[in-house]
Amino acid sequence: MHRRFFSQLVCAMGLISTIPRTPASENTTTGRRIDVHCHYLPDFYREALIAAGLSRPDGIPRIPDWSEESALAAMDEMNVSRAYISISSPGVNFSDPASNRSLARRVNEEGARLAAAHPERFGYFASTPLPDIEGAIAEATYAMDHLGASGVVFSSNFNGLYLGDEKLAPLYAELDRRNAIVFVHPTGPASSCSCCGHVETSLTYPRPMMEFLFDTTRTITDMVLSGTLARYPNIKVIVPHAGAALPLLASRIDFMGRRFTQTDDSMHHALKKLHFDLAGMPLPDMLPALLRVADPRNIHFGSDWPFTPLPECKQNAAALDSSGLFEKGLLTQVMHGNAESLFSRV
Repeated sequence: MHRRFFSQLVCAMGLISTIPRTPASENTTTGRRIDVHCHYLPDFYREALIAAGLSRPDGIPRIPDWSEESALAAMDEMNVSRAYISISSPGVNFSDPASNRSLARRVNEEGARLAAAHPERFGYFASTPLPDIEGAIAEATYAMDHLGASGVVFSSNFNGLYLGDEKLAPLYAELDRRNAIVFVHPTGPASSCSCCGHVETSLTYPRPMMEFLFDTTRTITDMVLSGTLARYPNIKVIVPHAGAALPLLASRIDFMGRRFTQTDDSMHHALKKLHFDLAGMPLPDMLPALLRVADPRNIHFGSDWPFTPLPECKQNAAALDSSGLFEKGLLTQVMHGNAESLFSRV
């Protein structure tokens, strides 16, 4: 049902059918890919979601199937040589603080196990029990020092705590000291109802369709206008889904932001420093907008498997290969070279 639902949704939105197809050229094949936006769902995590009443997280029809074997098989079909896996929305912070800390440790240990079992295939982003600041610092430190995490994954908000909030300063200081990578993953807006997965602004549709993009835009804007990115320049932030609405709203944010903030940083300046993945449906509309504002050396392949079904993942990857939007040699960099450079610094 999950695959059929998203296939129908994609077709209804006219995304796959309108992806431009350009003639093959010397720049339409990349060989292997590195996936920076890919998820894992261990059985114990699935059980925790169901026990918390989250069997339809974010309003999707069901939790997608996942196993270690199916993940490797999907990677092979997408020609992904290495995937940096993470826990998706709603993360691990849907219970009491002690349980959140315990679940964060458990998913991180499982990520470490997968990376150790398949060192050439998997890296992982550590989950933290935010908005528990003390617990998040302890878990991020432990995961990077002892469990080999490649960085951390942050939801776009944690029960209303957005990523430009000054409460996060101690955690950001530690991550900045480590030159850490922060992969941002969207979740529902702060007013969301976790029991049913919808809010009025979602119009009863699953949050990933619209609200995920809006909440990504909201939290990255908060990081820029609060001066967070400028204060912690050593943190490398990966923004999902081709930058969401940021490329389209950058000029508006810069024009109005000057009236309400004290930071000298601008959205256009930040977009040149931020990293982006191409999960979801970046073509035909989002990728051209992103390329106008981002540094192409900071753009990376992403699949969003298994929340995006494998047929759509493969179709999106093929569309990127044949889009003709990348200058000579850049497609190879986007598919794996940029990620190799980014993660080699960790």
